[in-house]
Amino acid sequence: MYDSFLSIREDVAERLAQGASSRHSAMHLPAVATADCDIRIMVLRAFDPALWQLRFHTDVRSPKVGTIEENGNVGVLFYDRNAKIQIRVRGSGTVIRQGPEVDRIWEESSNFARRCYVGHGPGTETNHPSSGLPEWIEGRQPTDEELVPARENFAVLRVSIAQADWFYLSNEGHRRAVIAPDGRGRWVTP
Repeated sequence: MYDSFLSIREDVAERLAQGASSRHSAMHLPAVATADCDIRIMVLRAFDPALWQLRFHTDVRSPKVGTIEENGNVGVLFYDRNAKIQIRVRGSGTVIRQGPEVDRIWEESSNFARRCYVGHGPGTETNHPSSGLPEWIEGRQPTDEELVPARENFAVLRVSIAQADWFYLSNEGHRRAVIAPDGRGRWVTP
């Protein structure tokens, strides 16, 4: 078990694919770090196993967007407590604001998900606790027409994985390997 780079690469790909497809997966809510050392939890929306790319959704008004556009270095940390597997990926982040793919993803999103892009942008200071949503949208699903202006705040964050650092915790002896998208790897002491 976990004695070849191929089996580890397959494990990484399976876990990331499951994280993207199931909100119950331990890999669904990774911690994403940007070059300014800011870290946040984000929802993994998709994993492309052929290109080794992760997809997240973001608000263009978020400070992380400017950071990524200035310096695309991104780290993503996944941890499955039950399996005792940690996956740390390093890669290059790209913010995609326009285009057919972004339009398609926006259209496939529910109106509840789209409403996150209405109101104040992430990080806006307020004088009281606030969701950032305007009062007229709190607690209800907006119509398609009400969400038209929100589209300009929506973007896709694509992370192209340069390497995955895979770490398996075991009483019989930990295992750790660093894997490239092409399957080349190296064993690393845990």
